[in-house]
Amino acid sequence: MFAVREEVEVLKEQIKELNERNSQLEQENSLLKNLASPEQLAQFQAQVQTGSPTAGAPPEGPGPTA
Repeated sequence: MFAVREEVEVLKEQIKELNERNSQLEQENSLLKNLASPEQLAQFQAQVQTGSPTAGAPPEGPGPTA
C-alpha cells in the first residue's frame, strides 16, 4: 500500500510538471501566432494539411530547463 501511495505522489508531480510545460507551450504558440504574418500562417496551414515537414523548424525534443 505504501508503494502505491508513493507512485501516486510521483504521478501527481509528473502531471503538475506536464501541465506547467503545456501552459508554457500554449503561451509560446500564441506569441508565435501573433508574430507570424498572414502569409506565414497560410503557408504553415498548407504544410500541416499536406503533412509536409516545416522548413527551418527547430528539432523536436525537450526544451531548455530552468
